[in-house]
Amino acid sequence: MTETYKDLIGLIERLHRRCLDVIKVEIDRHEIRNLNPVQAMILFNIGDREFMMGQLIEYGYYLGSNISYNIKKMVEHGYVVQTRSAYDRRSLNARSSERGREVCAHIEDLFGCHAAQLAEHMRMDEELVHTRAALLKLEDLWSTGRHSLPQR
Repeated sequence: MTETYKDLIGLIERLHRRCLDVIKVEIDRHEIRNLNPVQAMILFNIGDREFMMGQLIEYGYYLGSNISYNIKKMVEHGYVVQTRSAYDRRSLNARSSERGREVCAHIEDLFGCHAAQLAEHMRMDEELVHTRAALLKLEDLWSTGRHSLPQR
């Protein structure tokens, strides 16, 4: 089990990099030059919603300084609109602009195409459901603090 677990961790890391590579090709195909793949994924995860900056960090995908830098750059290039919270003037909210939603649509189309290819050429519906469940359990393990070594 230990070797399988170690292999899984490496696979997760490689898949993340490959996903960013695929997104890079897609944004290049649309001649989007001032957005990197991580920023495109942030836009995809924001979608049509509005988030407080803290929520994006809590969402689990980004480090505080990383998200702040990327949102700042996306605001500068017109992909994100940032406003002060009506409830807490110290907090900033972020939502995709029209330009940002266009990028979201490109990524959504890309992922939809991938899902269709998987469904057409592989009978993976059940496998993907089981894989998702296993990865959610792993996320839960890593998120809850139960990952610590027992005290000696």
